[in-house]
Amino acid sequence: MIIYEFKVKGKDAQYRAIDEAIRTSQFIQNKALRYWMDNKKVSKYDLNKYCAVLASEFNFASELNSMARQSAAERAWSAITRFYENCRRKIKGKKGFPKFKKYTRSVEYKTSGWKLSETRKAITFTDKKNIGTLKLKGTYDLNYYQIKQIKRIRLVRRADGYYAQFAVDVNVKIETQPTNQIVGIDLGLKYFIADSKGNVEQSPQFYRKSEKQLNRANRKKSKKFIKGKKPQSNNYHKARNRYARKHLRVSRQRKEYCKRVAYCVIQSNDLVAYEDLKVANMIRNRHLAKSISDAGWSTFRAWLEYFGHKYGKVTVAVPPYNTSVNCSNCGEKVKKSLSTRTHVCPHCGYVEDRDVNASINILRIGLSTVGHTGTYAWGDLPSWAVGANLPSNGESMNQESPRRQRWRVST
Repeated sequence: MIIYEFKVKGKDAQYRAIDEAIRTSQFIQNKALRYWMDNKKVSKYDLNKYCAVLASEFNFASELNSMARQSAAERAWSAITRFYENCRRKIKGKKGFPKFKKYTRSVEYKTSGWKLSETRKAITFTDKKNIGTLKLKGTYDLNYYQIKQIKRIRLVRRADGYYAQFAVDVNVKIETQPTNQIVGIDLGLKYFIADSKGNVEQSPQFYRKSEKQLNRANRKKSKKFIKGKKPQSNNYHKARNRYARKHLRVSRQRKEYCKRVAYCVIQSNDLVAYEDLKVANMIRNRHLAKSISDAGWSTFRAWLEYFGHKYGKVTVAVPPYNTSVNCSNCGEKVKKSLSTRTHVCPHCGYVEDRDVNASINILRIGLSTVGHTGTYAWGDLPSWAVGANLPSNGESMNQESPRRQRWRVST
């Protein structure tokens, strides 16, 4: 499964129709969740049948394609099954009880409700939401694939416009020559990654570098907000959109950086061991939350596992306990504070960078099979493992850049 993303071009009336379809999808998702809360022993099939009941009660719901209504119900069921799974595993803290959606920004169609043009450069939505024909702007060529290979299409609203994501059912695995190299990776804040070979990659800190511009744009937005006024002025919405576009740019920078580094690591090694970090728990530290979120560890891990699956490389997630404390030379514990960046072992005299020492320990644990493959820090499967489903947040996890083939491997 691979996901291609195109920017769509249309008229203002078509954009308003897309917004209406998104609101309808959100309405059905929330209604399905309420139905599950009010009734016992509700299954996925029951939620799909409930979509037909909603279509008969509400005219605006009947205007949305039937499979799109089912996709909205499946989103609710995905949150429900995740909650059940967390309860079954008895994870600590909150179990992720499903919540009602307020700011949904996408609507998903399955195999009906749309039709591609002969040139595959435009798409027409045939339901009663009157979206009509939208032009597809992008560098990908859908002519390589048959229509039956396109399992789902999602319309996504972002700060800089509207996008269409195509989930294409293809085999993404590629055979590569073995490199006979293995590596352990430690994720950090000073260095983005430090490997067991002594190589380090500086943290780009995209949010930190753009923080002044973001704060300035936020202040301009706030000055144009008038409390109690409904609706707000056009100038406020323009300032709000400028602020959102700046955040979107930072997010894309981080994503492309994580993608590039993960690709280089996978291409250079046959086995990659890394920490099984619980990022959701780590960002509860109010002193480090901003830096951890800016680092993009979860994004990097998702791309590392995807490229490992695609190119047939082994990726091993190991427990992070004491990897920074243990000496990689003699195995003795050397306690140190977060501010201590150099590992100095009083037992054997071994001196090494703190992160490099941790990466050596991570590789040793990974090779001893104490680690576990195929698990994910946030509990969700990456996009290559979810069948025909797109990620629930509208992001395309395996949407590769056309420049990918020109990137060289750096060690």
